[in-house]
Amino acid sequence: MNILSIQSHVAFGHVGNSSAVFPMQRLGCEVWPIHTVQFSNHTGYGAWKGRVFDGPMVEEILDGIAERGVLPTCDGVLSGYMGSPDIGAAILSAVARVRAANADALYCCDPVIGDVGRGIFVRPGIPELMRDKVVPAADIITPNQFELEYLSGRAIRTLDDAKHAVAAVQETGPRVVLVTSLHTSDTPADAIDMLAGEGGRFFRMRTPKLSVNVNGAGDAVAALFFVHYARTRSAETALAEAGAAIFGLLKRTQDAGSREILTVAAQDEFVAPTRRFPVERV
Repeated sequence: MNILSIQSHVAFGHVGNSSAVFPMQRLGCEVWPIHTVQFSNHTGYGAWKGRVFDGPMVEEILDGIAERGVLPTCDGVLSGYMGSPDIGAAILSAVARVRAANADALYCCDPVIGDVGRGIFVRPGIPELMRDKVVPAADIITPNQFELEYLSGRAIRTLDDAKHAVAAVQETGPRVVLVTSLHTSDTPADAIDMLAGEGGRFFRMRTPKLSVNVNGAGDAVAALFFVHYARTRSAETALAEAGAAIFGLLKRTQDAGSREILTVAAQDEFVAPTRRFPVERV
């Protein structure tokens, strides 16, 4: 399987492509990364070095890949944080080119907009771009609870609220939605839920809530879910595999007291998770 991954990149630590590429490779995929930024480290440290690239550069790199004659072998496109509208336009152009070369190729968008407690943290114009153009073009999206509320225009307090919000977003285009972190009125205080919706069916995985707070986990789970879905065409199976793997990765990170997720040290969790959890239809 060949995956084109268009995301940010850091030299130190694991966010964006630095978090998503290796798990996909560990699962046996060839990954063609295009970086939208190249930073020394993620911005959560408060200081970093590096540069933000623009849309034309992304398109130039894709031109070079296309010149190798390999776009018909591309099985999917994965995108994450978009630093500017022109990057979004370049990603949509890349998706169109890949689909023109391979009609079976999938597009998975991690619609990075914001988070509960932090609100919107991307640049002006990006949330609207995600909602109005990028998400409708995707086959799969992986929002957190805050992003699902924004994209659907619905507040989420109960499981039914979440299901209605997923269905509302699916009506705009994507057929598969993975809510990567969900806490509703029936979620225990010491747990966190993941919810996947596909074809009118909904599946929930509940795991213990961990105290770890690191950047890049959303990038990793989007990549893991995308690969498993692309292989099985089952949101239920992809949730079971990705949910167990990301829990194992974060548990190892928590136990080590690391500020960065242990993408390399915990790599066996991607292929053989230490702990598995039931997936229930809800």
